[in-house]
Amino acid sequence: MIKVSVMYPNNAEATFDIEYYCNSHMTMVGELLADSLKGSNVDYGLAGGAPGEMAPFIAIGHLIFDSVESFQAAFGPHAKNILADIPNYTNTQPQIQISEIKS
Repeated sequence: MIKVSVMYPNNAEATFDIEYYCNSHMTMVGELLADSLKGSNVDYGLAGGAPGEMAPFIAIGHLIFDSVESFQAAFGPHAKNILADIPNYTNTQPQIQISEIKS
């Protein structure tokens, strides 16, 4: 299993509509990626490691797939629609990391 983490960097000017992201964007992603998507969740950053420190990422969306190939096959045909939705919930550009899930 692999996890695709879509990480939205935080800064003083960053905006992020978490309600839209969870209720509209992630719902759309789930519908488009259908059975290839094995699970998903969202982290919403509250703080950094030191007192008063800003969280390094305002939000992180996690998508679970069987393999990198299954992610690419599912995401590729819908990439344009998924990416076009980003301005509806944030003014930041996400960073993506694909990781292998270890128990």
